[in-house]
Order: sequence, then C-alpha cells, then structure tokens
Amino acid sequence: MNLNYCGLPVKDEHRFDTELVSKIIGKLEHGKAQDIDGLCIENLYYCHPVISIILAKLFQLIMLTSYIPTGFRYNYIVPIPKPKEFCSKSLTCNDFRGIAISPILSKLFEHCVLERFGSFFITSDNQFGFKKEFGCNYAIRSVRNIVDSCIKGGSTANLCTLDLSKAFDKINHHALFLKLMKRLIPNQLLNLLVSWLSGCYSYVKWYQAWSRLFRVDFGVRQGSVLSPYLFSIYMDDLAKLCQYNRGMFIVLYADDIILLAPSIRELQLLLQTCEAELIYL
Repeated sequence: MNLNYCGLPVKDEHRFDTELVSKIIGKLEHGKAQDIDGLCIENLYYCHPVISIILAKLFQLIMLTSYIPTGFRYNYIVPIPKPKEFCSKSLTCNDFRGIAISPILSKLFEHCVLERFGSFFITSDNQFGFKKEFGCNYAIRSVRNIVDSCIKGGSTANLCTLDLSKAFDKINHHALFLKLMKRLIPNQLLNLLVSWLSGCYSYVKWYQAWSRLFRVDFGVRQGSVLSPYLFSIYMDDLAKLCQYNRGMFIVLYADDIILLAPSIRELQLLLQTCEAELIYL
C-alpha cells in the first residue's frame, strides 16, 4: 500500500523555523538525565542563540529527505526496581521497570513535529491518555456520568476492565503505518516514521556498567515524545467501537480500558468486539 500511497501535501505552515525551535527549547523541562552523548536540555538552553538557527535547518533537512540521523536512533535504558521491599527478595527481570533516555536533539525534533503536524495525531474523545489538560480524573468523571445515566434510565451499569499486558512493546509496526495512512499523513512524515521505527537501538545501563547494543524491532520507542501519540493512534479504532445508541461505551486511558453496557449480554458482545479488534492488531 505504501508504494501507491499519496498523503496530504506538506505546506509552508509545516516548516521548521528558528522561532519554533527557540520556543520549544525554552519550554522543555530542566533537570532531566543526560542522554547517551552526555547532553541535556540545559546545554541547549544556555547555548549561543545561533543553535536555534542551525537546528531549524537540520530539522527541515530531516523532513525534506525523510532521513533520520544515526544518533537519533540510539537510547539507553535504566532499570528501576518495582517492588518497595526489593532489598528483601531475589529479583527477576519482571521486577524492574525500564526508563528509557532518548537523545535530547531527537526529543526536540519530535516536539517540533508535534507542533507542526499535531492535527494528524488527534484521537477520539473517549481516549483520555496523553492529551494536554486531560488526566485520569477526566476519565473517572466520564465513567461516573455514564454509570449515573444508566441508573437514571432504569437499567443496570455493567463494567469490565481490560489491562493490556506490555501493550507499548507489542505494537505491530505495519498495522501502525496502515493506520497512519488512513489519516492521510504526508508522505515525508510517514517515510520518516517508517525509517525511524525500522532501526532503533538501545543499551541497558546499570550504575557505571553498560550492556551490549541491541536492536529493537517491535513496539513504539521507549522514551520517545511521539510514542504516546502513536500508541493512541494505534488504539483509536478500538475507541471508535462504542455503540452510543445501545448504551455501550468504551473509555480508554492509555492502555487501560473500561467497557460499560446496560446488560451482561451487551457487555459480552462489546467484549467480543474488542477482542476481535485486538486480535486483528
């Protein structure tokens, strides 16, 4: 499908300019860990202002050529123990949560992409994760309103919660690219994402020790700015399975899913519909 694909054109308003780069450098949060090259946002913030001009030209070239610099493809993962009493037990790999540290220039570029191409990353209203000015409290309020509406209408409120195991790590890249094409995402940006996700590499850092380099061929990139938005796009077809006329609702907060229906039978039908969609993915 990619061979015959023709997305929407890249317009002048999508250009990366000095003003955009300077604005994002000023907004990024300080005090974060250094990337694999020892850089952090402070290096850009206190650098000579000419850095914004140079980076704007670099980012524009990246978009025009759909070529990702090699340094953007590498990150490192710091394992953090999950349990509180980790000193009193023997730990396994499942007892750690990996925190990925991406290159700061890569993050800056991704923020620029979101600023210029944000309209292509909009998802359904019932997906509350990874959205500005929205949080878990909005999802809870929506669920509460649906339950109250069911009860006031004289029916029961039946709920089922789904927690997708390691959802971020199991995304099928080809399915994600198909969903992006359905949104008519510009060819340059699509080719850029295809190239980026097709060649990511990582290390694991434990104190001063580093693992061997390994390639990541599945899932969205850990520590990436765009990854949460790509995951939401990947799950957006599931969010659209609601049947409002029958009182069947789906509320998502990232990979946590709540199904609501006025009867057990309809809840079972909704669950089977979601299962079919997830198997297809």
